Amino acid sequence: MQRAYPHEVHPPAPQGTGPASAPGRGTPPGRAAPQDADADTDTARPSRWRRLGQLLSVLFFAAVVWLLQRYARHLDWGEIGRSLAATPTPMLAAAVGLAAASHLLYSCFDLIGRRYTGHSLPAPTVMTVSFVSYAFNLCIGSIVGGVGFRYRLYSRLGLSKGVITRIVSMSMLTNWLGYKLLAGLLFLFRPLQLPPTWHMGNHGLQWLGAVLVLISASYLVACVRSGDKTWTVRGHELYLPPWRMAALQMGISALNWILMAGIIWVLLGRVLPYDDVLTVLLIGAIAGVVAHVPAGLGVFEFVFLALLSHRVPQSQLIGALLGYRAVYYIGPLVLAAVLYLGMELHARRQRREGAVAQESA
Repeated sequence: MQRAYPHEVHPPAPQGTGPASAPGRGTPPGRAAPQDADADTDTARPSRWRRLGQLLSVLFFAAVVWLLQRYARHLDWGEIGRSLAATPTPMLAAAVGLAAASHLLYSCFDLIGRRYTGHSLPAPTVMTVSFVSYAFNLCIGSIVGGVGFRYRLYSRLGLSKGVITRIVSMSMLTNWLGYKLLAGLLFLFRPLQLPPTWHMGNHGLQWLGAVLVLISASYLVACVRSGDKTWTVRGHELYLPPWRMAALQMGISALNWILMAGIIWVLLGRVLPYDDVLTVLLIGAIAGVVAHVPAGLGVFEFVFLALLSHRVPQSQLIGALLGYRAVYYIGPLVLAAVLYLGMELHARRQRREGAVAQESA
């Protein structure tokens, strides 16, 4: 069936209008109008929901603080500082520029969700929410970062849970569509030469690449033949976008992975072929996801050391990876934290002004 675009939840109609709102209608003179026995219960419910919302907010902030503390505790800040100080300024500037371009590009992912759901939030607002969520996602994991922050910020902006779920799903799909296509092409046509001590070929990577390319091609063909349709399977909505949207998803996601690998390649001094660095980045990314470690701490570095330490000194690899975490993870996280606090304060001020307006009405 064709897709219906969900929109924001509109506020309820003002109370006190219509026939049912006339107190004492039909009541004999001199007798008080009958009171609703459930009035106290109805007025108590909003306060209960408000207290529950406040409790959830406290728990959310506590989880964020705990995860950030855990992330910071596992970083060697001295090594990061020394690595950045030893990096030539032009090289560091190029890495920062690539990181900014990647984060800007990823911020556009939720614009595809905006097109899909049909909500009316301004594009800059959507990109800001996407950037903040992605920066926290990189450092504290997808559940609190990528999902939790989106639900909190978008709900504050008036979107319903159903719309937010579709936006999150579309963003995650976009990210991994480009990954599958790019990884498949690299594994199939430019397989990485494994360390000689492994005593094994790279035919397994080529077979995996062929499977990923086949999946990506099949997805595009399905979008061409049956795009812009929705199916409901066991209560879950499955949406197949138009082929142009699917191609856009693959393109911007693949470009984002390319920019990310460019940061490490530049910080390594371009001593390795770029496609080898990109291949190892893609392997490290999926290894971090499988290991369920926030930010892939340790896992990501281990993959680079295991696959490239026979070609580049370990000290140079570690220095480049520390610089990569500084410019792609820590720097954007600081900016995202400032933006998030500003959005929270703005939302709190709006709620306070709305409460004052209701009391004075």
